Amino acid sequence: MTHPLILASGSAYRQALLARLGLPFEVVVAGIDESGRPGEAPAELVRRLAQDKASAVAMQRPEACIIGSDQLAVCGKRILGKPGSEARCVEQLLSCSERVVEFLTAVVLVSPATGAAALHIDATQVHFRRLGRAEVERYVALERPLDCAGGFKCEGLGIVLFESIRSQDPTALIGLPMIWLAGALREAGFDPLATP
Repeated sequence: MTHPLILASGSAYRQALLARLGLPFEVVVAGIDESGRPGEAPAELVRRLAQDKASAVAMQRPEACIIGSDQLAVCGKRILGKPGSEARCVEQLLSCSERVVEFLTAVVLVSPATGAAALHIDATQVHFRRLGRAEVERYVALERPLDCAGGFKCEGLGIVLFESIRSQDPTALIGLPMIWLAGALREAGFDPLATP
């Protein structure tokens, strides 16, 4: 492992997931404009944002291996953002009652060793059960998931809001598809199981 490893995200959730591998890494927030473009499909938007984050940090640190990631929650044709307030979080969760929300999580790994970027998009479907206002208000007050796409934390009490989750990688729903990323990191020379 000759290159520094950088996570281009200020997300505490992504940092905690990457820390599971036991690899040393730095955090550099990309600070890009995350606005969607007119007519941009959710899958294209999440891919572009992950790539833009990695590219912005790679311009500052060309010697490093950079991880960029982004996540969107989509209900029907509507993108569900981070609610930011308790009232918005309650209304957003109630709008998901008895519906399926798709979470698109993109991750990009830019490696200076190869000069290439590897890209993966994970799609996770969350089927919400029938939700009542009182229980949603109680959930939001207890967990305060105001900074989470979709307005819940599946790794916490949010799990009681669902009927089912369909995913190839449960960590993608938290914010970083670790199964794919671990493989991409191994190919780039970052193997947490390598002998010292």
